[in-house]
Amino acid sequence: MASKNRKPPRVGDQPGFRRALIAAVLVVTAIFIVAPLVVIGVQAFSQGWAVYATAIADPDTLHAILLTVTTALIAVPINTAFGVAAAWAITKFDFWGRRFLLVVIEIPFSISPIVAGVAYLFVYGLQGLFGPALQSADIKILFALPGIVLASMFVTAPFVARELIPLMQAQGRDLEEAATSLGASGWRTFFSVTLPNIRWALLYGVVLCNARVMGEFGAVSVVSGNIRGQTNTLPLHIELLYHDYQTAGAFAAASILAVLAVVTLVAKVLLERRGAGRGGRPTLAANQTVPETTT
Repeated sequence: MASKNRKPPRVGDQPGFRRALIAAVLVVTAIFIVAPLVVIGVQAFSQGWAVYATAIADPDTLHAILLTVTTALIAVPINTAFGVAAAWAITKFDFWGRRFLLVVIEIPFSISPIVAGVAYLFVYGLQGLFGPALQSADIKILFALPGIVLASMFVTAPFVARELIPLMQAQGRDLEEAATSLGASGWRTFFSVTLPNIRWALLYGVVLCNARVMGEFGAVSVVSGNIRGQTNTLPLHIELLYHDYQTAGAFAAASILAVLAVVTLVAKVLLERRGAGRGGRPTLAANQTVPETTT
C-alpha cells in the first residue's frame, strides 16, 4: 500500500544534486555578475573621493550625463505611450494585420543595435533616403540629439509592449466591454478599468526601458558621431575615457551606470512582488466599479 502512494523522485530531490546546482549557480553569478560590479566600485574610488568627485565634475562627463538623461526623458515617455497603444490595439481589438504588427514590434529584439544604427544612416544620412531633403531644410538628425533619441527609441520600442501584451491577453475584454456597454467613453474605460489592472506591468516595462536607454551603446555609437562634449552619451564617454587611459574617470562614470543597474534591479524585484507582468484574469476590487455614464 505504501509503495502505491510513493511518488516518483523528481529531478533535484536528492540533497547532493540540489546543493551542487545551487553552488554552481552562485559561483557563476559571483564571477560574471557580482565581480564586475565590485571591480567598478573599487576602481572608481581607488584614488580617493577627491579624484572621483573631480572625474564626475568634468564638463565632458557632466554633458554626457545630461545628454543621457535628456535622451531618456524623451524616448521613455514616447515608447511608453507607443507600448500602451500597441498592447491595447493588439489585445482588445480584432483587425487584419494584428499578428504582423506583433512581429514588427519584436523586430528590435532580433536586430543588432549596430545594424539599426547603420539603417538610420541609410535613411537620414547625407546619402540616405531623406538626407538631401533634410539638408536642404537645414534639419540635422544624425550626429545630434534627434538621431540619438531615434536610435534609442528603436532599440527600446518593444519593452513596454511586451510586458503588457501577455497580461492584457490574459485579462480578456470583458471589463472593457462592460464599461462600454454602460456608456463609458474610450478614455474613461482606459483610465478607470484598463490602467488600474496593468499599472504594475506598465511600471515594470518603463523601468526596463529607461535602463536600456541609458545603457544603450551600439546604435547610439553609429548615429552620434562620438563627438566629445557634444554627442557622447554616458556609455560612449566611458569608452572614450578608457581609450584615453583615463581609468579613474572611466570607472567613475561607469559607477553611475552600475548604480543605475542596481536601482533597476531593486525596482524590478519590488514591482514583481506587486504583481508586475503577472497575474491572471482580473476581478473588480471592492472599491472598483465599472464606470457608468448617466444620460
